[in-house]
Amino acid sequence: MTEGFAQRLRYLRKEMGIGQIALAKAVGVGKSIISQWELGRCEPTLSSFIRLAEFFGVSLDYLAGLVEY
Repeated sequence: MTEGFAQRLRYLRKEMGIGQIALAKAVGVGKSIISQWELGRCEPTLSSFIRLAEFFGVSLDYLAGLVEY
């Protein structure tokens, strides 16, 4: 089964060794939003999605779980 956005986000954040609060500050959202994204309860806006991909240095397709690396 292919990973989706929530799983990729959690994986990338943990690989970088940063907490939800630090990631939230880096992309300009609240900590609770990061938690909601990682639980799959909601998805980011396009602008937040782009900021996440830039922050992690990955493509939007990878972050969305559309391609494997």
